[in-house]
Amino acid sequence: MRARTRTASRRAVVLAAVVSLGGALLAGCADDSGGGSDDTSGGGSGKTTISMGLFGTQGFKEAGLYAEYEKLHPDIKITENVTERNENYYPALVNHLTTNSGLQDIQAVEVGNIAEVVQTQAGKLEDLSKVAGVNKNSWLAWKWQQATTKDGQTIGLGTDIGPMAICYRKDLFQKAGLPTDRDAVGKLWAGDWSKLVTVGEQYKKKAPSGTYFMDSPGGLLNAILSSLKEKFYDSSGNVVYKTNPAVKTSFDLAAKAAKEGLAGSETQFQPSWNQTIANSKFAAVACPPWMLGYLKGQSKPDAAGKWDVAAAPQAGNWGGTFLAVPKSGKHVKEAEQLAAWLTAPAQQAKLFSVQGSFPSAPAAYDLPQVKDAKNAMTGDSPIGTIFADAAKAIPLQPIGPKDQIIGAGLGDNGVILVTKGTSPEEAWKTATKTIDNNLEK
Repeated sequence: MRARTRTASRRAVVLAAVVSLGGALLAGCADDSGGGSDDTSGGGSGKTTISMGLFGTQGFKEAGLYAEYEKLHPDIKITENVTERNENYYPALVNHLTTNSGLQDIQAVEVGNIAEVVQTQAGKLEDLSKVAGVNKNSWLAWKWQQATTKDGQTIGLGTDIGPMAICYRKDLFQKAGLPTDRDAVGKLWAGDWSKLVTVGEQYKKKAPSGTYFMDSPGGLLNAILSSLKEKFYDSSGNVVYKTNPAVKTSFDLAAKAAKEGLAGSETQFQPSWNQTIANSKFAAVACPPWMLGYLKGQSKPDAAGKWDVAAAPQAGNWGGTFLAVPKSGKHVKEAEQLAAWLTAPAQQAKLFSVQGSFPSAPAAYDLPQVKDAKNAMTGDSPIGTIFADAAKAIPLQPIGPKDQIIGAGLGDNGVILVTKGTSPEEAWKTATKTIDNNLEK
């Protein structure tokens, strides 16, 4: 996932961090981090080679899924063609779809791009709802809907998602006189994001010197917006971010946190923000599963076990990917079968145990790799259960083709300005002007 947005699409460094998860690893959710590329022209004699077009480190190879599938299907050879960053991968994918050339047998599509692909490229992709063994009820309803056209064609099978929680430092909460038990912490702000800000005000009264309650106003805003039933677009596809009162209310709440000094002044995933993690400068952060990997990668060793995870005020999603099969592929039927197998619950659970990519298939939540998951940063916290509960409560939110532009504008060109002395009203005007100019391009 992903230039600097509050979405999951451009977190270029998330996967550089890995976290011990039981005996395996927890990292970012199929984000823009690395991964080389394999030659897609090979394959053993007489074998069918299926090529995967991916961005970042999706984790299929790392989790041993290719080797397992090849063992089950001796006539199949799987190769990867990996682009490190989604901002480079996606424009090339659109070009290949538009020209109907240069496509891999399976192409990954990040959640921030899925609406545009559904609306403009569905005719170039197979309807995966018709593949044998694929049942829409195997996925969370909102995840399935994200890749489905108005006429019912489903052009992508969901892999991971990013259910939101709040990760917090138990030691900093204790020093500020706040409870540290995860259930008690969750009750402080249950059901209302404004309660989270109120807790921040309580934290500030006794805050350890030099620390903030939340990591950044942009991260807080992104979390609030992700939990809305309607955000930047309505169900008819109209841009409504300026007329939807919930968006302005969310912006004002994040701006309030920024103005009161409850949130840090750094932009997420930038070097200066990374330093705030290393130096334990904030007590809480909006936290999908893959964020634990990022915290691990940027923290000093003594931070392990000092974090915990509590339910967010309201459930939201930050991240996720889909697998699509182009109609022009060399091995369409074989690719469809592989895509269905890679996204089945058992494989999603294995992927989580190695890569930290949280499953979009609810049946995976009862499997040991998810249900019994633990994390080095959060000790005995039952992270699998916490994130599963959040996943089930995420609203079916309309996504539009320019969600990333709007989200980035509200965060990077909006609430962050309040930490530098701009009034919330002027920050909103600056953000909306920037967004509207970008939407017109």
